[in-house]
Amino acid sequence: MHTIKVGNITIGANNPLVLFGGPCVIESEEHLIDLGMKIKAVAEKHNIPIILKASFDKANRTSIKSYRGPGLKKGLKILQNVKDELKLPIISDIHEPNQVQDAAEVLDILQIPAFLCRQTDLLCEAAKTGKPVNIKKGQFLAPRDVHKIIEKIEFCGNKNIILTERGTSFGYNNLVVDMRSLVIMRSFGYPIMFDATHSVQIPGGLGNCSGGERKFVPYLTRAAAAVGIDALFMEIHDDPDNAPCDGHNMIHINDLEDILTSVVQINKLVNTI
Repeated sequence: MHTIKVGNITIGANNPLVLFGGPCVIESEEHLIDLGMKIKAVAEKHNIPIILKASFDKANRTSIKSYRGPGLKKGLKILQNVKDELKLPIISDIHEPNQVQDAAEVLDILQIPAFLCRQTDLLCEAAKTGKPVNIKKGQFLAPRDVHKIIEKIEFCGNKNIILTERGTSFGYNNLVVDMRSLVIMRSFGYPIMFDATHSVQIPGGLGNCSGGERKFVPYLTRAAAAVGIDALFMEIHDDPDNAPCDGHNMIHINDLEDILTSVVQINKLVNTI
């Protein structure tokens, strides 16, 4: 299996489970630093490497009136300041090829949103930076289809790839996680990440925004860890019920430690089998 290096963090090949965690979207620099410090403290307590996530732009919100974030220029400046302050690697979404070069100057990992996972120009532009690229499997894709996405990135000269499962569309406004997809995608030779919070999302379920059932996050997380994952993606907030984006599926920072405790134990056991 390929391994991915992000600073002193190695992802894949039975290395320690890595947490990708943070709020859905940048709300303010102060909020991201404060929340990032809390997430970092919990992760370090359990010796879990952490990569901080926050989106500078959520370009696929349900409603035109929904909060999207501070945008590319201001958002990247905030992420750079947070990165310097917390001494943590950073991941964020990119949506258009013309965002890639500016984003790559700040981000340690470029993330391709699920809805854009087949956008060839975006994939190739991200690949050409040489930075690790995290591909979120589209809700509309079978796991075997991910191999064609890998081919595009490899063709453009990059083998620093992470594959993320985030649920598959199952009827209207609902997602289901087929745990077989973790096994299938891992067979392609790249590290696998499970997105525990978007997997419990109910897309567009509230009419003008998405809903979610965060109560199921611990259960799906433990199940994914038992199947075998290299990294865990979770959106985390200090007041998810009042968050401007994806609040219904984000977990509360106070619940993070219990989830990580069980997941780390399962992950260690799986790695010994």
